[in-house]
Amino acid sequence: MDQKMRRHPLSSFVPDPANPRAFRTALGCFATGVTIVTVASDEGPVAITANSFTSVSLDPALVLWSIDRASRRYPFFGAAPAYAIHVLGADQEDLCWRIARDAKGLGPDDFDMNAEGVPVLHDCLARFECTAWANYAGGDHDIMVGQVQRAGYRDLGGSLGFFRGKLGTFTVRETEPA
Repeated sequence: MDQKMRRHPLSSFVPDPANPRAFRTALGCFATGVTIVTVASDEGPVAITANSFTSVSLDPALVLWSIDRASRRYPFFGAAPAYAIHVLGADQEDLCWRIARDAKGLGPDDFDMNAEGVPVLHDCLARFECTAWANYAGGDHDIMVGQVQRAGYRDLGGSLGFFRGKLGTFTVRETEPA
């Protein structure tokens, strides 16, 4: 047996819907970025904090994120024709927690409206303004695929990250390790 495996054994389990804690803990070992997805509604801007975001395709430009169908926020996003996904910078932890607690937690100084009437956040690390491409059922979540109509990014600053249930930051090394 490999020496490293003996020093760092894995806790093995079968995922069980009656007790999802072990599965959630294992998923939390994958460090992700943190996003806020925004949508317009009759009640004003609605937002959700999500770490289930990834690229799908370059041509056409597609990205995806996932939302729990049992979420009180789901009705705002499930049928939205357009939304914006914002990759949060390391300096946006307060905004992350504010939106995690309150779907309508955006203040008037946090955003502008884009051409499609979707709230777009200021000062994020990157932004993807999307029209709905497809939604797919994925267990208890919907997988939301968006076609990117416009995108932007800033060159400076680290990224807000999520690892083992905690927020942290990702920064770039200026030099490669020796």
